[in-house]
Amino acid sequence: MKILVAEPIAAAGVELLRAQAGWDIVISDPKGYAAHLADCDALLVRSAVKVNAEVLSKAPKLRVVGRAGVGVDNVDLDAATAAGVLVMNTPGGNAISVAEHAIGLMLSLARQIPAASASTKSGKWEKKKFQGNELRGKTLGVLGLGAIGRHVVTRAQAFEMKCIAYDPFVNPQTAADLGVDLVSLEKLYADSDYITLHMALTPETQGLLNASAFAKMKPCVRIINCARGELLNGADLAEALASGIVAGAGLDVFESEPPAAEDPLLKAEGLLATPHIGGSTEEAQETVGVRIVEQVIEYLINGVALNAVNMPALSPEMYKAVGPYIELAERLGGFAAYIAKGNPKSVRLVYSGRIADFNTVLLRNAGLAGVLNRSLSYRANLVNAMPIANQRGLNVAETHEKQRTGHIDSIRLELETEAGLTVVEGAVILNCPRLIMVDGIPCEANLSGHLLYLKNSDVPGVIGHVGSVLGRNSINIANFSLGRTPMPAPGQAVLAVAVVCRTEVQSRGAGCAARGICRLTD
Repeated sequence: MKILVAEPIAAAGVELLRAQAGWDIVISDPKGYAAHLADCDALLVRSAVKVNAEVLSKAPKLRVVGRAGVGVDNVDLDAATAAGVLVMNTPGGNAISVAEHAIGLMLSLARQIPAASASTKSGKWEKKKFQGNELRGKTLGVLGLGAIGRHVVTRAQAFEMKCIAYDPFVNPQTAADLGVDLVSLEKLYADSDYITLHMALTPETQGLLNASAFAKMKPCVRIINCARGELLNGADLAEALASGIVAGAGLDVFESEPPAAEDPLLKAEGLLATPHIGGSTEEAQETVGVRIVEQVIEYLINGVALNAVNMPALSPEMYKAVGPYIELAERLGGFAAYIAKGNPKSVRLVYSGRIADFNTVLLRNAGLAGVLNRSLSYRANLVNAMPIANQRGLNVAETHEKQRTGHIDSIRLELETEAGLTVVEGAVILNCPRLIMVDGIPCEANLSGHLLYLKNSDVPGVIGHVGSVLGRNSINIANFSLGRTPMPAPGQAVLAVAVVCRTEVQSRGAGCAARGICRLTD
């Protein structure tokens, strides 16, 4: 396993990587990391390295990109998903640092600290000029009550500020527990002495604070932005500062970074600017560096994707419950693709029992990956299976059946081709994926190793004949499962034979030793 660290991360994180037996850890930098991409399994970055389609094309073995931080603006998520590369970040790792920076900007605006310092260092003593205001008793409007917003609230309350908030995705009880009143956007504008932004950048929030919004605000309001520069319109803010509608603004982020030297906003009176350093503290960098390493290790060893950005993430507890069924779904898909005839048209997965209550996106993706990998020159996985299915015009459907007889928890995969419908069903038994039905005929077999599948008329002598043919070809039978249609229906039977190939299968690796033998594990 080769891990490429393309930007500096916490020393404790690097040591954690080096503690993994047999792992090759390459420490590089944004200028030289590309030379190591060809055979790396994981890439760790911060914000300087741009992980785009060109970079991904140079890393055919890459499985995961770990972003030590929150924003993933430097990663092309569409390209990563198409390449089957998981992208994960570390939300909340620098939340306290950003919250403290927001409070620091508020205090600096209230007491004009930077200007007073510059004046004093220049030899002046302008006490009257720099008379400030207290935070105590002022109303703070918080746009976004995520992790950072909540930390800002608790710190502002220590200054005896009244906190109100706008966040359409927060439970009112959560806000009440924080001692915050949830209000409309218009009321927040009208009542706030300070407004601080802690929202994600979306089409709805882009340019949220603009000329129209400033016109609705309390006179002499002060604006703090430590979230995303695109949340406010810089030109409109410059005009609001010049007109006095906005008394001051503390910005750690800008629409374009770094902002152009001629940007009118930088010249505006009352602007306090810092170079996107809200999360740049020793403590925050230590936290996100160690966290991203822990997450990458967990994914590469156990397959648990924590804080995944381009696929649904599961908690370790949920993965423990769902994980065996992810493996089951993929192997059912692979088995169905081997025994079906014709080109796939649609795939339908039916979940029964307790797993019907789960988020089944990963189960769906696993089943699709199993079907697709039968014919792809590259490998489909949990990340890229759905986009590949869409590209190939494969119809995909899911059904949840919470109550069924027989096996309590099972997955049924229905693969339709122009030649007909193939239906396979499986369950997890003793933590192993197991086949339980093929085309309506009960048949139990482990979905592992090399499996020989035959469908035949239910007549005497078939078992003996199959055994003889395999024996003559030095193929040993490890397990043998027979299924038959219930009588008095026309007799059909299926055979699922686990085999150990002494010659041909061993030499062919992942190929087929004979027609009908498929390899279900790597």
